[in-house]
Amino acid sequence: MKTCPRCESSIDDEARYCSNCGAPQTEPAAEEFDEYVQRQARQVATESGATGDGVGDGPARGDGGESGFAPAAELTDRQQLWRRGCYVAGYGTTVVALTLVPQIGAFLLILGGIAILPPVRRLTAEPLGRPLKREVMAGLYAIFVLLGAALLVLL
Repeated sequence: MKTCPRCESSIDDEARYCSNCGAPQTEPAAEEFDEYVQRQARQVATESGATGDGVGDGPARGDGGESGFAPAAELTDRQQLWRRGCYVAGYGTTVVALTLVPQIGAFLLILGGIAILPPVRRLTAEPLGRPLKREVMAGLYAIFVLLGAALLVLL
């Protein structure tokens, strides 16, 4: 019986992986494990970093970083403020609109509140190939809110 070089627990001579710590014990097992780690890293990078972690406004650049998404830790103060403001405006508008649901203009307010939420950028990025710019999202918000408010006042 041999011992694992990583955790020094006893393992079977023919074991491919350590039953205690999971470390590969043979060269083919190590290569298989490396390939698995590389696939997982690519998948995580695709889902959260390179094409969208979701909610960010892009890497910090001089022009506002509109090309992709970045984790909150990588955003500038201005981008974090924009993101927080979008959440406040989006959820605030949606909550107010939900109190007015029987009226027709409330539905446009709900759409406006949803349109400005940062996760919507991530959701639109996949079918469109890239995320909508912040200005486009703010424009959609303004249009929906103005139309909804007009309908509320007129009807």
